[in-house]
Amino acid sequence: MKNRPDYTLITATADMHTATHGNRAKCLQRLVRLGLPVPLTAALSFDAVRQIAQGVVPDLAPLWAEFGPHALVSVRSSSQAADWGGPGTVLNIGMNDELAEHLAKVHGRSAADQLYVNFIRAYAVDVLRLDADEFEGPLTPRIAKEHFEDEAEEAFPQDPAVQLREVLRSMARAWEGTTARLLRQAQGAPADAGLGLVVQRMALGVGEGVSGSGIVQMIDPDTGDADVIGRFVPQAQGRVALRDDDALYIRSDARGHSLQDAAPEAYHDLIAAGALMREKLREEMQIEFTLMNGQLNILDAVRAPRSARAAVATVVNLANDGVISRGEALSRIPPFSLGQLLHRQVDAEAPRDVLGRGIAAAPGAATGKIVFSSTAAQALAAQGEATILVKRETSSEDVRGMHAAQAVLTERGGMTSHAAVIARGLGLPCVTGASSLQLDMRKKTLTTAGRRVFHEGDVITVDGSSGDILVGAAKMIEPAVGGAFATLIQWADEIRDIGIRVNADTVEDVETAQQFGVDGIGLCRTEHMFFDPNRLTLMREMIFAETESDRAAALDRLLPMQRGDFTELFKRMQGKPVCIRLFDPPLHEFLPSDRDGIRALAEALDLPVSRVAARIESLQEYNPMLGMRGVRLGITVPEIYDMQARAIFEATIAASEGKNPVVPEIMIPLVSAKREVELVKSRVDAVAAAVAAQNGKSFTYRLGVMVETPRAALRAGEIAESSSFLSFGTNDLTQMTYGLSRDDAGRFMSAYVQQGVFVEDPFTRLDTEGVGELLLIGAERGRAVRPEVTLSICGEHGGDPDSIRFSRIAGFDYVSCSPFRVPLAKLSAAQWVLEDETLPAKR
Repeated sequence: MKNRPDYTLITATADMHTATHGNRAKCLQRLVRLGLPVPLTAALSFDAVRQIAQGVVPDLAPLWAEFGPHALVSVRSSSQAADWGGPGTVLNIGMNDELAEHLAKVHGRSAADQLYVNFIRAYAVDVLRLDADEFEGPLTPRIAKEHFEDEAEEAFPQDPAVQLREVLRSMARAWEGTTARLLRQAQGAPADAGLGLVVQRMALGVGEGVSGSGIVQMIDPDTGDADVIGRFVPQAQGRVALRDDDALYIRSDARGHSLQDAAPEAYHDLIAAGALMREKLREEMQIEFTLMNGQLNILDAVRAPRSARAAVATVVNLANDGVISRGEALSRIPPFSLGQLLHRQVDAEAPRDVLGRGIAAAPGAATGKIVFSSTAAQALAAQGEATILVKRETSSEDVRGMHAAQAVLTERGGMTSHAAVIARGLGLPCVTGASSLQLDMRKKTLTTAGRRVFHEGDVITVDGSSGDILVGAAKMIEPAVGGAFATLIQWADEIRDIGIRVNADTVEDVETAQQFGVDGIGLCRTEHMFFDPNRLTLMREMIFAETESDRAAALDRLLPMQRGDFTELFKRMQGKPVCIRLFDPPLHEFLPSDRDGIRALAEALDLPVSRVAARIESLQEYNPMLGMRGVRLGITVPEIYDMQARAIFEATIAASEGKNPVVPEIMIPLVSAKREVELVKSRVDAVAAAVAAQNGKSFTYRLGVMVETPRAALRAGEIAESSSFLSFGTNDLTQMTYGLSRDDAGRFMSAYVQQGVFVEDPFTRLDTEGVGELLLIGAERGRAVRPEVTLSICGEHGGDPDSIRFSRIAGFDYVSCSPFRVPLAKLSAAQWVLEDETLPAKR
C-alpha cells in the first residue's frame, strides 16, 4: 500500500508538498526524483502530526510493515521552513532484544550493544524525558534497561510499534510546547505552523568494509569558495558522531586519513551527488550520508550552512554559472546580513569573556582602550592608540570623540539614541543601553554586575552586532567588500528604480560611500563641521559676540573653512548632487557644560567666568529640540545662514572650473511655515547674486526644505511654492508625531513592542500608518502645486527595507541613508522591484 491517510511513502510521484509535509519531506522527494540512493522513507503530514499531538495515534502496523523484518528506523522533523526548527532526530527505533541478537551475528556483539545502548538512552531522555544523569557513562544493554525500569517504573518496550508511537507522540507534543512555539515564531513562523515527520529506514553505518557516517558540503562555509568540507567517522551513525576524534577528512588531506583514500568510488559518488543537487536543486547543499560496506546512502540534505560572506559568494557563483538568475541571487540575500560583510566581526569560534551586554545599536566589532571623554579619545588617537569611548550617553559635543574612537559604549539609550544614530553614520560599532554596567566618570571606572572593575586604559572589545562587551582583544574577521559583494551590488544597481543617496558630513563619509556607489549626497549636516577644536573656538566667539559686526567678524573667519569643506565635497562627488542642510542645532550645544570647560572658555575669550556662565545659562532651553534651532535660528541670527550660503556658492564656482557645473542643493531645516522659506530664500538669493557679481560667473542652485514637523507636511503645498525639493526628515518627524524622544524611548520601547502597542520601534522602522500618512499628504499636496518637486527621505529610515518599499510606492525620488547602509538600501530597493509583479524585472 503506497498511500494512506496516515502516511505517504516518499516516491518520485507521491503527492508531497512543503505546505502539507514540510521542507525535509519535500527535499527528500526531490533527492528520490534525482535517482539518489535515499533509504525508504515515509512522511506524516501536518494534519496527521496534529492529531497525534492531541492523542489520536494512527494504526502504525501498516507503516511498520513497509520497512520489513529486522528494520530499524529514524524519525526526523519536517517543518515548513528549515529555519523554523523542530524536535531532534531519534535514531534506531525498533531496537529490542531480538534484533540486538540478530545484529550481533551480522555486525558483531560490540556494534550491536552500542546501537542498543544508544537507543535506550535516546528513548529514555529525549522521548520519555527521564533523568539524563542515570544514562551517562559506559553502559551495557542490560544495565541501561535496568536504569530505564528504575526511572520509568516499567520495562523497556520491546514492541517496535510501541516505540514508534511514543517517539511520534513525543515529537508532536514537543512541537506544540510553549518553548518550541516561541523559538519558531522568533524565526518568522506563524503561531499555528505545522510540523511534518519523516520515518526513514536506518542505514546503520556499521559493518564490514568501509562503513560509517558523515556530512559534507561543496563550499567553504566562511568564504563560499568551492571546496569539499566535512568529516566521516568509521563505524558510526548520526551527526553527533562527527565530533569524534576518529573522524576522517572527506578528500585527500596531508593532515590525516580521508574517505577519498579509503573508499575512492564512494567519494566519487558523493561528489557527483553534490554536483547534481547544486544543478537540480539550484542550491549548495550539505549532505548527511552513511556508507555500508562502501555503499553510499544519502539520508538527508539541507542548505549548506554559511556565513553572510559565503552566502553572497554562493549566490553570485550560482548566477554566474547559470544555475539561478541574477534576480534570484539578489532575492536570496537578507539585506541586514550585509552588515556582517561591511564591518569587522568577532570570530564566532573565538572564546568570549563577556563583561556585560547591551543593545546591538551599530554593527561591527572593535577593540581599544577604555576612555571616558571625547578629549581622551582624540588625545590617544593622535598617538596612534585605538580607543573605546564609554559614556552614560553622548551628545553633539561628543561627535569629534566618536570620530577618533574605534567604537562607542553607552550606559543609556537605545537603537535610535544619539550614540546609535551617529555611530551608524560613522560606521562605528556601538552598544547602547548597557544598564548593568556602572560608570564612575570621576574615578574613571566601569564596574560590571559581577563587581569586576575596569579602569581607563584597560582593553575591551565592543561587539555591536551582538550587543556583547568582551574583556581584552577578541579575534576578528576582516570585512569583505570586493569580489562577489561588489558584483551583487552592481546587479542591484541595474534593477533598482529609486535613487540611493548618502548622508555624509565629511570627506571620510564620502570615501566610504563611494566604495558602494551612490547617486549623490542626500544630507550633509553642516553643524558637525564646527566641532573641530579650531572651529569650535570661533563658533564660541560668534555666540558671545555682542554686536552684529563682531558676529560677522567671527563668521568671516569661519567662511574659508566652510568653503573648503564644500569645495572638497563637490569635487569628490564629481558632479553628482550634494544636498547641504543649513545650520540646525541650538547654539548652547557648542558651549561647555562643566566647570573646567567654562573656565577654559573664559580664558580663551578673555572674559570673566561669571559672565561666561551667565551667557551659557541664558542660552539653555527647557526643550531644545523644539526651541531656537533650524530655520528659527537662521531667521533670528541670519548672519550664520548668509555665511554658509556664501561658502556654498564660492565652493560651487571653485569646483565647477573646467568640469560640468555643480548645482548645489541647499536645505532649510525645521520649516513649519511658508513665510520662513520666503525669508531665508530672499537672503540666499541675495548672497547668490552678490557672489556671482563679485566673481563674474553665473551658477544655479536648488533650494528646498527638510520636512520634519507635522505642520510642514500638512502645509507642503504652499511650502512647495518656494521649494525645489521636499526632503522628509523622518527622525524628528517621528519624534514630533508621536511626542516621543528617541533618546529616551529605549527605556520602554521593548515593552511597547512586546505588548503590541507598536508593531515595531517607530524610530527603527517607519510608521507607515501615522508618520507615513503625513508623508503621503505632504507628497500629494507638494506635487499638486509643483509637479516637478523632488521628494525624498533623509532620516535613519532611509536604510530600512520596509521604508524603502513605502518610498517606492509613494513615488519618492530617492532615499538617503548613512554610508554603511547604502548596500543594504540598494539590495532592498532591487528586491522590492523583483517582488513587484506590476514592474518588469531586469535580469
